[in-house]
Amino acid sequence: MSFKVVITMYNRPPSDLTLEVIQKAGIEVEYVPSVTENEVIKAAEEADVLLVGTVPHTTRNVLESLPKLKMVGRSGVGVDSIDLEAATELGICATNTPGINTSEVADHAMAMLLSITRKISEQNSALKAGAWSDRPKEINALRNQLRRVAGNTVGIFGLGSIGKGFATRVRGFGPEKIIAYDPYVPQTTADLVGVQLVDFETLLTESDYLTVHSPATVETNHIFDINAFRKMKPSAIFINCARGPIVDEAGLQEALQTGQIVAAGIDVTEIEPLDAESPLLKLDNLTITPHVAGTSDISGIAGATRWGENAVNILTGKPLHGLGNPEVVKRIAVMRAQGPSRWDGVPDPVTEAWS
Repeated sequence: MSFKVVITMYNRPPSDLTLEVIQKAGIEVEYVPSVTENEVIKAAEEADVLLVGTVPHTTRNVLESLPKLKMVGRSGVGVDSIDLEAATELGICATNTPGINTSEVADHAMAMLLSITRKISEQNSALKAGAWSDRPKEINALRNQLRRVAGNTVGIFGLGSIGKGFATRVRGFGPEKIIAYDPYVPQTTADLVGVQLVDFETLLTESDYLTVHSPATVETNHIFDINAFRKMKPSAIFINCARGPIVDEAGLQEALQTGQIVAAGIDVTEIEPLDAESPLLKLDNLTITPHVAGTSDISGIAGATRWGENAVNILTGKPLHGLGNPEVVKRIAVMRAQGPSRWDGVPDPVTEAWS
């Protein structure tokens, strides 16, 4: 039985590694960069597997329009761009490649914090413009804004693998304490990385530096709004290398413009790519990078390989690297029992890999 994999991620072509993994398994693969729902549907109308990026979102409409589809495979560690409820109802697996870039994201958040506290970008620009020799007052003004991590309180929103990775990094800089909010993590786990769990309001009010490492969910959507920023210290620095929808961008903009917080660094935005006319780009106290926190030579190789392997493994009954909707396994079993379905001719899911 022949299968087809379609890749629709539009902002960059798939790696040759991804294509090679699929082609070596004797499976047809086609890359059709798509921006709109209709373009995705047209490209994947005969697909058994759809490989996607963060945009465009894989909506219920897309999923319901693809009768042969067995899996939507996200690149990277998230599945927030896939309608998981619809996928589960339809018996479609939503996969990802967790663990490939934990170090990179934790490093990037740490780098952002250090760059902001030490004014690296501002000093680099000033010196290259001749300020050290010709405008010493400009250099002195920057010097007077320099801060250190030691002796301060560092807050972490979300203590998963990346949050814990950040905690181990920042601990070496000597903060007075590291606190975190994560209702799904016990204190015994937090103790392993020297973190004290607190409620959300305490995280806001006590953190000198606050970094976000949570998935985007209904619970976390816009949890950092203007009301949250107003509870933070005016000297606080806010970092988000997780997901854009966690932050209300209008609230962040207001907080930075009015001095509710002193500075922020973000790698993600609610809509990507960020519009060139976005008011966020005009804020001198905001540092932005283009959703590259998880990127490196190593994570790129691992991610590209596992992305392709998920496509092959779902069709050949081998373990997946990550499943965002594990309850779909029961739905698939029901579909098989009821008669012909999209899973005809495909081995039973390897459920032990999806725990």
